[in-house]
Amino acid sequence: MSRSAFQSAFMPALVACAFAVISPAVASAELKVGVINFQRALLGTAEMKKASNDLLAKYKPQQDQLEKLQKDLSDIQAKLQDPKVAAAQGAELQAEGQRKQREATRITEDVQGEAEKDRNEILQRGSQRMTEVVKKVADEKGLDMVVDTANTVFFKPALELTEEVIAAYDKTYPSK
Repeated sequence: MSRSAFQSAFMPALVACAFAVISPAVASAELKVGVINFQRALLGTAEMKKASNDLLAKYKPQQDQLEKLQKDLSDIQAKLQDPKVAAAQGAELQAEGQRKQREATRITEDVQGEAEKDRNEILQRGSQRMTEVVKKVADEKGLDMVVDTANTVFFKPALELTEEVIAAYDKTYPSK
């Protein structure tokens, strides 16, 4: 039997034997894992709840203005439905309605853009902080790995760290 024929015939068996010898050593190594619902943890912090309330308060005047414009538009629409409205008055009402609709569209676009920018900044800062807190909690617990529930098919509830991480975050970054 040539050397290459020998290698071809016995190499898979040799690899299988080596794996059988090494496997128990690898399997006995204990991997400590924690699981976190990162999104729930981040949004559950006092800082994020306060930031959400602050954003709502910041954009409340624009929201109120939009609601008033919507009411005005409804009133104009109701007047236009009245058969007693003269043609000249109807044209004025339509022009006013178009002006109010443009104003509402402009306010909506401005608020959406600004709110999205604010929201992204808040979430980015919070995500960075949350990652630091998760690493700290993992180190304190001697964990080798922390995975997000979004990427986990199954885990034992005892492995979940979400509430513990929220508490650690609130302690590290108290809401002002």
